[in-house]
Amino acid sequence: MNYGEIKNYDIANGEGVRVSLFVSGCTHHCKNCFNPETWSFEYGKPFTKETEDYIIECLSPDYIDGLSLLGGEPFEPQNQEVLLPFLRKVKNELPNKNIWCYTGYLFDRELLSESRARCEFTDEMLSLIDVLVDGEFVQALHDISLAFRGSSNQRIIDVQKSLETGEVKLHNLMSRNI
Repeated sequence: MNYGEIKNYDIANGEGVRVSLFVSGCTHHCKNCFNPETWSFEYGKPFTKETEDYIIECLSPDYIDGLSLLGGEPFEPQNQEVLLPFLRKVKNELPNKNIWCYTGYLFDRELLSESRARCEFTDEMLSLIDVLVDGEFVQALHDISLAFRGSSNQRIIDVQKSLETGEVKLHNLMSRNI
């Protein structure tokens, strides 16, 4: 897997101060995507053990709330294969950090059901993610007043509550219509 960028102090892609990893590779190709260079799986730099160690180091300070995964598309199957062991490491070494993930795939209809994204890594990867922003960016629904998402069709999902109940449970930001 390649990645396009690591942001060490990101406040735009999840609650609090975060470290954000922008992975390469996306098959959605949303119109007016904010990061189209990451559509190519070859874009950027290889994601190595040194990259993992660097991100863990960046996540370590107390003022960093967690990790955000963006893209590209973290849930492309070949990206899941690489991200899963890394997410295990993050949760093991930094259990107090939360993980947000942005995906164009729909949580209930594509990640939990048969789809091109669902593979042998999906369930465990979801078990390690706290908040999922799902749905493709839709230019016609673009709204700059929305927190942590680009278009109104996208949902901010509390993944663990959703997995526990078997129903999509929105993150508390969504219940406040932010």
